[in-house]
Amino acid sequence: MSNVTLFGFPRSTFVKVVGLILTARNIEYRLHDTEDEMYLPIHLERHPFGRVPALQHDDFMLYETNAIAAYVDDVFPGPKLTPDDPRKRARMNQWIGNLNWYFYPEMIYHIGHERGVYPELGIPGNDLIVQRALPKATRALEVMEKELSDGRPFLVGDAVTMADYFLLPTLFGFGLTPEGKQLLSKFPAVAAWDNRMDALPTVVRFSASLPPRAPIQHAREWVHHHRPAA
Repeated sequence: MSNVTLFGFPRSTFVKVVGLILTARNIEYRLHDTEDEMYLPIHLERHPFGRVPALQHDDFMLYETNAIAAYVDDVFPGPKLTPDDPRKRARMNQWIGNLNWYFYPEMIYHIGHERGVYPELGIPGNDLIVQRALPKATRALEVMEKELSDGRPFLVGDAVTMADYFLLPTLFGFGLTPEGKQLLSKFPAVAAWDNRMDALPTVVRFSASLPPRAPIQHAREWVHHHRPAA
């Protein structure tokens, strides 16, 4: 049995990425909810920038999603989520980069927070931030639609890779917003990919493990510290 603890709050997009990868690799882990610890010294010891996720494996602590995902796939036995073929591996890493730079910032950090996270706390969303992000979110979906237009089941081909698990939570969160619902309906190949992902046993099992959605209380601080300027 492995001694693995995932630190983060359950609604975090990137905590979900790591949870999906751990589940896909059949690694038993414990989720330590950091909701009440995000700005305390105990959490800054895990993640010096005060973010999530962080992962502890025995006496080894690691933060940042890309590093955690690569470590998990390297260290634990079983079928890998990283392709052996260097070109497929490069394409997987390209899509992880796309998610980090072009999908998540616009779809979640800008639109998702303004339409969901802040209003749930009684903080009005900022329409200017949403409208500024929409063209970039649209472009991201256009690129993904083109990538999947040859009928491949997953982003890198016939087999699911870490890239698919990186993308899924962001598209889920974006799809909860009015703008996301409207935009995603215009991209049939992306919608088909999303349906295939949702049907995977890994995703079904992971989704069933999540607690009921609740407001992210510590996000009240985001308004002051990292909400984009309108």
